[in-house]
Amino acid sequence: MASLGLSEREQAGCRELLEFLETEELMALTDTVTNRLVHPESRQEAIHAILVYSQNVEEVLKRRKVYREIIFKYLAAQGIPVPPSSEKHLLIDRVKQYWNGQLTTRSSESGERKPHAKSHGERQKSPQDDIHDLGGEFCQWFFELLNSQHPLGLKSEERWGPQHFWEDARMKFCYNTFEKNMEEYVGAEMVSLRLLSLVKEEYLLFNPNLHANGLKCATSQHGLVLVAVAGTVHRDNTCLGIFEQIFGLISCPLRENTWKIKVVNLKIVGQNALEPGMQIEKPSIKYEPNQLQELYD
Repeated sequence: MASLGLSEREQAGCRELLEFLETEELMALTDTVTNRLVHPESRQEAIHAILVYSQNVEEVLKRRKVYREIIFKYLAAQGIPVPPSSEKHLLIDRVKQYWNGQLTTRSSESGERKPHAKSHGERQKSPQDDIHDLGGEFCQWFFELLNSQHPLGLKSEERWGPQHFWEDARMKFCYNTFEKNMEEYVGAEMVSLRLLSLVKEEYLLFNPNLHANGLKCATSQHGLVLVAVAGTVHRDNTCLGIFEQIFGLISCPLRENTWKIKVVNLKIVGQNALEPGMQIEKPSIKYEPNQLQELYD
């Protein structure tokens, strides 16, 4: 049954966009939209109910559960370029333009397009370029979400938690202030909580360098996407030192366009422990892509 307020194109677009929601949040959104009158037994039934009970596109997209990050990911998957810092209402306008046919071609200039977002024109980017784009988009999302957990941070509409990690995720955390220390964690819950505590309890903020040599990416033989990023670590108005972080990402087979974190290696070096000549203003990754591959193959 078609909703009176949504065209077929809008319904198809909404279905694709709503697939980015976690199942728990999709069911909660269904409860809100239907006033708990409908009890879906599957994701498809939930999405159908949301569309049937919605009067127009804006009513769907402005819902609190439809996070800004969800709309951003949808647009990126379609190959539509938008600034990562765009506010939600601007992303909604962009989606409406796309569904109304005002954006008739997918821009080949997008630096945010994920490797799986297929272009209908000639591909001029190499696979390595696509992996680098994915890495840049991931880091933008990850550090914005993590920093938003700081007590004084700008709150994100998206929820931090173990849902962003594989169940058997592993984390190695090395920090060198006056002496070297190393911690290891196993499991989505433990890895998620340790990263959260750095920001929420230790009041750290991470500023990644996503330009030049601050970001390097590669793919292992087994499909693990490796994202290495360097940056500075701050508390209040003080720069404490630099960090290097390597993520191992695996695509989720049940949800298209979704990647979860399998591996986290984080190294923090305090200013007093920096090697002579190391520039704190422009921290960089020393590994080359082929060296990253060798680490995890």
